[in-house]
Amino acid sequence: MNPAPDPVSAGLVPSPAGAAPLLSVRGLGKHFPVYGRGFRRKVVGVIKAVDNVSFDLAPGESLGLVGESGSGKTTTARCILRAIAPTAGEVRFRLPDGRTVDLAQLTDRELKPVRQHAQMVFQDPFSSLNPRMNVRDIVGEPLVIHGLAAGADLDDRVSEVLARVGLQPEHRSRYPHAFSGGQRQRIGIARALIMRPSLIVCDEATSALDVSVQAQVLDLLKELQREFRLTYLFVAHNLDVVRNFCDRVAVMRKGRIVELAATGQIFSAPQHAYTKILLSAVPSPDPDVVMNFNVGEELAKLDAAG
Repeated sequence: MNPAPDPVSAGLVPSPAGAAPLLSVRGLGKHFPVYGRGFRRKVVGVIKAVDNVSFDLAPGESLGLVGESGSGKTTTARCILRAIAPTAGEVRFRLPDGRTVDLAQLTDRELKPVRQHAQMVFQDPFSSLNPRMNVRDIVGEPLVIHGLAAGADLDDRVSEVLARVGLQPEHRSRYPHAFSGGQRQRIGIARALIMRPSLIVCDEATSALDVSVQAQVLDLLKELQREFRLTYLFVAHNLDVVRNFCDRVAVMRKGRIVELAATGQIFSAPQHAYTKILLSAVPSPDPDVVMNFNVGEELAKLDAAG
């Protein structure tokens, strides 16, 4: 059984071409208190949802963050963007002007101008869109919040970004319920893209879509990455998607990164036992290939081995 590498060491796996990182995460942690029973509800313990996570992300790179449900992937992503406040660690982000800021330490006021450079595409393309707002207001809202556009200029910029994600300018006046799941996710991508960010976090951005629509959205994300030199942190549980989309993969379990390597290495020569279990559990399209082990039993053995 392979021991888990130290997360900080794992995070120092070189980025492609040795590029200076756009994002540098060190010792990131998020702990949730556990309260006991009774009137005073004292804290009796903590749940370490994210525990000492470290990695670098180079400009123009796609890093996949994978693991079973509850492994801490989404919490890690939300801590990085400060959707929730981390308990510990550094999240150093390089701005377009060359300055580097620690997102974990910024106040809400200091975060506001930084947020335009780091955006998120959410998992559910319906619940992430306000049903009371039309597409113009949804996509253009970031521009309005940051005071970057209004009136006819806002309409033009919304129309431009809608066209770039495969929607029509006349869609601006429609509401989310009038669109399919794939179209709604394109609206979500347009909302993130309109700020021209350098980093986009995709939190299970294709998991709620049909396979054919999923492929279209992934192709779109790749096109946008080439055109705008976007950097992606791609949270996913579908390993086939990660294999075809990401440059490197970080495997998480119980809040920690247990393996981080180039995508080809992860899939051809995984080093950690948990990574091997994940890959072995992927269903095969070949009816003659049958999984010959119980995933639950293998995970229990891994826990017993420490």
